[in-house]
Amino acid sequence: MEAYPEKTCSIDRLVTHAKLVEAAKAGKKTQQRRDGVYGWPGETFELDGMAFVVTDLKRQRLGDMTDADAQAEGYPSLEMYRNIILNMHAGMVWDEDALAWVHSFAAQTD
Repeated sequence: MEAYPEKTCSIDRLVTHAKLVEAAKAGKKTQQRRDGVYGWPGETFELDGMAFVVTDLKRQRLGDMTDADAQAEGYPSLEMYRNIILNMHAGMVWDEDALAWVHSFAAQTD
């Protein structure tokens, strides 16, 4: 098993925005980027009673994100994702070299 750092927040805080919860439940959101670790691969969480499992956890530079990554986040394009993130976090600057933890997840089928 790969060694991951300690969690910085509870997995229950991984996906919180109502529109993004709905996108995850519809299968349109399969990733969440955070500045810390919220869940480890194999760990489960619920969104409105629907179970999900973390399938992967990796680090990624913001500058390496693609439109496909933004779509996995539940947004139509990288430009829209970047604009929304910057609007949500007053004073934040989009630093291409900044690293984020990418939590990939899927609906649990068991």
